[in-house]
Amino acid sequence: MSFHVVSDPAEVREVMRRTEDFLPTNALTSVVPLAPAALRILSRARFALPPVLASATGTKHRDVRKLVASFFTPAKVAAIGPQVRELTRLRTAATTELLHHGPVDLADAVAKHIPPVIMAELTGVRCPDLDILKRWSRDSLELFWGWPTEDRQPVLAESAAEFYGWLRGEVAASRGTASLFGVLDAAGLTPSEICSLGYFLVIAGQETTAQLIGTSFYRALQEPGRWQHLGAGSGAVSFVRQVLATESSVHTWRRAVARDTRLGGTELPAGAEILLELSGNHPPDTGGTAYSLAFGHGLHRCLGAKLAELETVLVLEETARALPSVRLTGPEPGWLRLMSFQTPLTVTVEQEEK
Repeated sequence: MSFHVVSDPAEVREVMRRTEDFLPTNALTSVVPLAPAALRILSRARFALPPVLASATGTKHRDVRKLVASFFTPAKVAAIGPQVRELTRLRTAATTELLHHGPVDLADAVAKHIPPVIMAELTGVRCPDLDILKRWSRDSLELFWGWPTEDRQPVLAESAAEFYGWLRGEVAASRGTASLFGVLDAAGLTPSEICSLGYFLVIAGQETTAQLIGTSFYRALQEPGRWQHLGAGSGAVSFVRQVLATESSVHTWRRAVARDTRLGGTELPAGAEILLELSGNHPPDTGGTAYSLAFGHGLHRCLGAKLAELETVLVLEETARALPSVRLTGPEPGWLRLMSFQTPLTVTVEQEEK
C-alpha cells in the first residue's frame, strides 16, 4: 500500500481540519490485506467494525463522541489522579522487593498495570485478566497496524475474535447500567456498533498509555540526573510533553482523500491514502504546544488526551520517587514498531550499588 506522507505539523492540522476533503474511513483498516484463513476466523466470530467513532463522520459521529466524552470530562480526569498515584505506589513497592533479586522490567512491573484499572474505573467497563488483555491488545495492534505474514495472521485473528467475543458479552451484560456500554445501548447503538467502538477504545484507553509510560521511563533513565529530578517533583509535565512531541506512542494516523484536491502544492486524487506524522517533526519554537498533535486535532482529537498525559506524568513522578537509585541495564531493548504505534518492549533496570 502506498501513502502520501504528510510530515509538516501545519499540514497535518490542515488535513484534520478539512473534514470534507480528508476522511477517517481508513483509520481502522488493516495495513496489509488479510488472507482468507484470517478472514474466515473473524467471520465465524461475527467480527465487524462498523464506523462509530475513530472511522466515522457526520452527525452520528458527533453524537457518539459527546456520549463518550462525558466519561472523560476534565473534572473526572482530575479526580482520578489520587488513584493513579496510589496504584503506582503499590506497584513500585512490589518492584522494590523484586529488585532485591535482580533486574526488573518497569514496563511489565509498573507501566502496564495502571491504565487498565483507571480505564475500567472511568468507563464502568470491567477489566479482564491483565495478561489476557495485553495479549488481545498487542495482537490486535499487530493485525491491523502491522505487517503480519499470511502464516501469522490466523494466530492474530483468533486472538482478535476472542477479544471481540468478550466484548459482545460485556455489551449484553451492560444493558440498563450507567457504564459506557450501557449508555451507548440506551442511546440506540446496535451491539455491533458498541463492540466496534469498544474494540479500539479498550485498547487505546490502556495499551497506548502504557506504551507512552514505557517510552517516558526509558528516555528519562537515559539522561543523567533526569530521573532524580522527576522523583523530586521537577519537570515531569514538560518532559512527558517532550516525549509526546518527539516520539509519541501513537506517532502516525491515516486519512483517505475524499475527492480530487490539493495539499501543500501537491495534487491528490480521490481515493489516495494519506499517512499523517503526528510527532517527531515539530520545530523547537512551538510555544510548548507541539505535544498536543500527538492526540490528533479537531473533530477526531483523542478524547482521552488529558487522561493519558495525567497518568504518564503521575506514574513517572511516583516511580522515580520510589525507585531513585535504579539505572538501565542489559542490552538495548527491542522496540514495537507498527504503522501507528511504537514503544520499547522492555525497560529493564537494576538497583545501583551504594
